[in-house]
Amino acid sequence: MHLLLRGLLATPLIVTCLTAPVGAQRPAVGTLSASISDRIRSVPGAEVAVSYRDLATGDSLDIGADVDFHAASTMKIPVMLEVLRAAEAGRLGLDQEILLVNRFHSIVDGSPYSLDAGEDSDSAMYARVGQRVPVRELMERMIVRSSNLATNAVIALVGAARADSTAHALGARNIRVLRGVEDGKAFQKGLNNTTTARDLGTLLEAIEKRSAASPRSCTAMLDILSRQEFNGEIPAGLPPGTRVAHKTGQITGVLHDAALVYLPGKAPYVLVVLTRNIDNDRVARTLIADLSRLVYEHVARAAPVTTR
Repeated sequence: MHLLLRGLLATPLIVTCLTAPVGAQRPAVGTLSASISDRIRSVPGAEVAVSYRDLATGDSLDIGADVDFHAASTMKIPVMLEVLRAAEAGRLGLDQEILLVNRFHSIVDGSPYSLDAGEDSDSAMYARVGQRVPVRELMERMIVRSSNLATNAVIALVGAARADSTAHALGARNIRVLRGVEDGKAFQKGLNNTTTARDLGTLLEAIEKRSAASPRSCTAMLDILSRQEFNGEIPAGLPPGTRVAHKTGQITGVLHDAALVYLPGKAPYVLVVLTRNIDNDRVARTLIADLSRLVYEHVARAAPVTTR
């Protein structure tokens, strides 16, 4: 069991930094670690995990990266992965239309439950109930608008267990995709979707490297993640116009963002920030944006400098 301290996860801080190439200057990751830790401690009681990987240099930093958090909507990343892998395997078609219903079954006892449009970030999707909707559209709404209704419809189609197995096969061994969204009975019994910062980073890296599925499917996933409409966390700490392929997640007291950040002329870096025990959404959002800014500044400073 991981013990938590006020302001910072009390888990080992794992820091790695590649030796700078000849003719280049690379600031120490230790400085970034200290800056991130100080910023986290500035929010009393906050519990935060961070995982950063620069896919161009191998530069990396982990703080509490293996601690389990409620996944909230970040679990929609492995669900999207499973949809596209199922399409590749011929188990479904992306243009296949399914009847959209608002009736699902608890994993506890099979009892039915429905979602509340007022609690969903994509309330407009409920106007489509009773209509046939393409799988492709449901998958996109699940990510771009974080539609819970679309998510549950997709999970009913591909199965939570398959999404879970796919994530594990890709190296995200601690993530747990157990169920759809708003299964109240499961929540009461502690049967929740969970993740770690490292696992989300592992999945994003596999998508970027085109190893999570076919190159075509991975490119499609990156395009969808880049159209994310909720950009108040990691993107808010970056210069305007920076490309970010990411997925947020939020429930009461929990706010996450998992991203690939693209700087011109180089491979992207992965940044995952998971937070909990912050009652004020604005405080949590500002914290994530500030951590994003610190990482961006570190990466920008680490760009190779040619000597003459």
